[in-house]
Amino acid sequence: MRIGVTGASGLVGTALVPFLENLGHDVVRIGRGRDAEIPWNPAAGTMDAAACAGIEGFVHLAGANVGQRWTAAHRREILDSRVQGTALIARTAAAMTPRPRVLVCASAVGIYGDAGDALRDESSPLGRDYLADVCRAWEANADAARAAGIRTVHLRLGVVLTRRGGALGRLLPIFRLGGGGRVGPGTQWMSWVSMDDVLGIIRFALDHGEIAGAVNATAPEPVTNADFTATLARPAPFPVPAAALTLVFGEMARATLLASQRVEPRRLLAAGYTFRYSSLEPALRAAVAE
Repeated sequence: MRIGVTGASGLVGTALVPFLENLGHDVVRIGRGRDAEIPWNPAAGTMDAAACAGIEGFVHLAGANVGQRWTAAHRREILDSRVQGTALIARTAAAMTPRPRVLVCASAVGIYGDAGDALRDESSPLGRDYLADVCRAWEANADAARAAGIRTVHLRLGVVLTRRGGALGRLLPIFRLGGGGRVGPGTQWMSWVSMDDVLGIIRFALDHGEIAGAVNATAPEPVTNADFTATLARPAPFPVPAAALTLVFGEMARATLLASQRVEPRRLLAAGYTFRYSSLEPALRAAVAE
């Protein structure tokens, strides 16, 4: 299968490209860097559509980093990078002849907002904070592909566990030096997923024609932040107060580090996807040993 991938140089993309190539797929990188085989500019709405000929599926991962303080300018970048990129991929796919069979788009569990202890699946109400609004717009901008009859999947990713970056990549050096601890109250739920399963879920979404729409890409056993830190390191003696996080990171801390999202992957389980890592401890051991 010929697969076009955006965000190929990002956290998931750098693992996904060799994973797909090892499975025998022809992977085409879409981006603005030197390694891009298909150039695009989402802000300008331009893409070399002719170079997309023969692509049977797209995996769209590109988007600005959420894990830093949200200034007004960065808030706009977070939204624009997702909305513009998704709209451009969807329009391009819809105009192709023949059209690709599938478009797999990244999304995030942040779409559910701060839900406390409530368990959320794909049919649950969506949040109403900034991050939820971004995710809602992110998913809606694939409408052109849907309208053209292209099977479109929105993978609502949880916290991806890999030592190469993301939350775990930032935490490991701190915990290895004997620091670290729960964040804020520690009672907030974390919906996590191993990198191995992120890759497996993307492959599953590409291959299974019955999968479309929103799909929670999270492990079946979410944990509280306190349980996460206790599993990562025993003891974890230095809790980080919520007030300190809010002072340093502002709204980003409230929406990501302190928000509670207890999410279950109901649609994946119903479709028969088998998780490689359902429980946190073996997933962390595998991630640390990468």
